[in-house]
Amino acid sequence: MKQVVFAAAMAFSVLLISCGEKNKKSTAVAPSSDGWEVDFFDDFDAFNKDNWQDQRIWVNNEKQCYVPDNEFGTREVSDGTLKIKVINIGEKRSCDNLDKHGKQQADTEYVAGRIASKNRKEFIKGKWTARLKLWGNGEPSMFPAWWLLGAQNNESPVQEADENICWPLTGSGEIDIFEHHGDGDDNHFTTGAIKNLGECDKGDWWSLRKGIESTLDEYHEYSVEWEESDLVYRVDDKEVYRNIGEGDKYPEPMFAILNYAKITDSPMQGEWVMEVDWVKHEFQK
Repeated sequence: MKQVVFAAAMAFSVLLISCGEKNKKSTAVAPSSDGWEVDFFDDFDAFNKDNWQDQRIWVNNEKQCYVPDNEFGTREVSDGTLKIKVINIGEKRSCDNLDKHGKQQADTEYVAGRIASKNRKEFIKGKWTARLKLWGNGEPSMFPAWWLLGAQNNESPVQEADENICWPLTGSGEIDIFEHHGDGDDNHFTTGAIKNLGECDKGDWWSLRKGIESTLDEYHEYSVEWEESDLVYRVDDKEVYRNIGEGDKYPEPMFAILNYAKITDSPMQGEWVMEVDWVKHEFQK
């Protein structure tokens, strides 16, 4: 059952996060927050297809090819964590990823992982959290992300009859909890909602977003919570940003996405890794 959730009020804002969170996997089940109950928790002891599916789509003119079934190790689960990667395989290969208009991605030497809880775990409002870190950061073209998308989104894979709403209209809204643009500072990420401008493919990416400092190569908990009419973003339970009055603009069920993209032609060698300890969703008791 979808849960409509509103969080308890909170007053302070923190702009700098450098608390040195433990750089290791958590050994305990992530607890519920005060006044909240966990209705979805994945600690990645294995890749659970009841929770996630590969999402293979070409968007944002990205340079990589999303591949399925952990091909080349792009979404490896090992030692109790999920590793989402971009990998340079050394030679160009064909890519079957299509954009929403049916255009096919060009041949590329870069392969990557993208998973979504689409049609597996979808929730209305509440609180989403992931504990994650990056292996290295600040390299040009890096674009790892932890984010939410409305469940009626009409982009691949379309699996249900009501998946017919174009981004970013209501039903296909977007909330970005964590995005690292490697062309910026090493320990910098952005967070915030995408403003719906009332037309298909017309979203304001920046007016509702903020840049935040964090030690990205150490584990932190990155979350978004619906607090009455606001969207509240936290790192390790400390508020870092708030979209005032935007929460009611996302009434739809939303699913979670974890992906690592390459966004420019800047060369890379080897692999880039986002390591995820766990993901959870909570609703108010």
